[in-house]
Amino acid sequence: MTAGTELDEPGLALRTTQGRGVLAATILGSGVASLDATVVTVALPRIGSDLHAGLAELQWTVNAYTLALAGLLLLGGSLGDRLGRRRIFVLGVLWFTAASVGCALAPTGEVLVGMRALQGVGAALLTPGSLAILEAVFRPGDRDAAVGAWSGLGGVATAIGPVVGGLLIGVAPWGWRLVFLINVPLAAVVVWLALHFVPETKDEEVRGRVDVPGAVVAALALAGVVYGLTYGPADGWTVAPSAALGAGVALLVAFLVVEARSDAPMMPLSLFRSRVFSAANVVTLVLYAALSGAFFLLPIQLQRVAGFAPVEAGSALLPVTIVMLLLSARMARLAHRIGPKWPMTIGPLIAALGLTLYVRIGQGASYATDVLPAVLVFALGLSITVAPLTAAVLSAAPAHQVGVASAVNNDVARIGGLLAVAVLPALSGIGQHAYDHPAELSSGFHTAVLVCAGLCAAGGLLSAALIGGRARPTTELRRTDPAALRMHCPVGEPNVRSAVTSGCRSNG
Repeated sequence: MTAGTELDEPGLALRTTQGRGVLAATILGSGVASLDATVVTVALPRIGSDLHAGLAELQWTVNAYTLALAGLLLLGGSLGDRLGRRRIFVLGVLWFTAASVGCALAPTGEVLVGMRALQGVGAALLTPGSLAILEAVFRPGDRDAAVGAWSGLGGVATAIGPVVGGLLIGVAPWGWRLVFLINVPLAAVVVWLALHFVPETKDEEVRGRVDVPGAVVAALALAGVVYGLTYGPADGWTVAPSAALGAGVALLVAFLVVEARSDAPMMPLSLFRSRVFSAANVVTLVLYAALSGAFFLLPIQLQRVAGFAPVEAGSALLPVTIVMLLLSARMARLAHRIGPKWPMTIGPLIAALGLTLYVRIGQGASYATDVLPAVLVFALGLSITVAPLTAAVLSAAPAHQVGVASAVNNDVARIGGLLAVAVLPALSGIGQHAYDHPAELSSGFHTAVLVCAGLCAAGGLLSAALIGGRARPTTELRRTDPAALRMHCPVGEPNVRSAVTSGCRSNG
């Protein structure tokens, strides 16, 4: 077998030049997306100052990317299976990089938002392929080692992302624009590695058409809902945001109709007949809404209110990644022994306590006494929760649908983050006036983290009421369906999603 050829049967050895090249391409490919996502949130205050962007535009700087990624992620995985995983992976990297250059050169907030949406399209193409390539090309005996290396090294890249972002933001005269330009040399290396070492693979047994109608309707529905919820409160629910929200809700109903009638739906509605699957996804929605909402606002609070430098704000959440890497695999083993119910109950309650402690962060806050204790408590709760939650989702799905079940759960998490970033600022009294006045911003932030703490606690109580049974081991899932782990550890989400990715990966 040589690089660039079709691979009929999985058989590549990890400890070969080609095997290491494949591993490097997939790690760097997913790292490009995750690095960019983690540093953007740290850069938001500088972006707002430089481009004279208001709070709504900063919300869209995050949500435009996530919206495109969430709406098109399943379509990207399906295209890779049908047209070639390497081909779509490389296309995604090139697309993502071109959009990154557009972000770096953006003269206004509106242009930046548009370029971020295009970045999300590229991420939707490259993200599914990263892990799918490992599952498809390595021989069975080397898959665990390949995924483990991908997990650990990817976790390191995710951990240093905010720190790198903080350092880049301080570089004059480019500042935050370097956050996007750093993708160019990284992407060039990824493309070279992929073309020289990654063999092409397809799913020769896939049937049915690509669910393009479902993907388009879903993306438009989410866009309408997010636009309405972002601008409605600020504009007094004028015609435009009200109409957008109404259209978005109508399109969500249409999406369900399209999926029910599709021969090959990207979201099979039959999965939701399982009470555990439905409950786990409800818990995912509220939990990740809490996490994404709180950590969209945290870097802004640290920089505009507490006076942290960008690199200090970027480093603030490093303990979350470290604790996740240390504890997630242990929590996965515990959940396998006792079932996911109690970890999914206790973990969100501890995370809620950690978020409550964020009310201590204000003007003159100390990292050691105000930020770090809250981060550590939150990280402990998150570590207890993530792996059991994934196990509950996968164990509730039929063996032949674990791949799509994990992808659906991935999208539910992203949608929770989208809605939170759109709604939480207005719900907490953080408008443009508050954004420009530190004392008012701080008051709104404290309200926001308490709302997020309530969402986390609600997730724990829902788990106690609705989750039960024991999860199948991850190795059994992989043996039953190699797609089981393809997308359930997402890459490239902003805010806390990247920290979650690191811990989730360590369970791979």
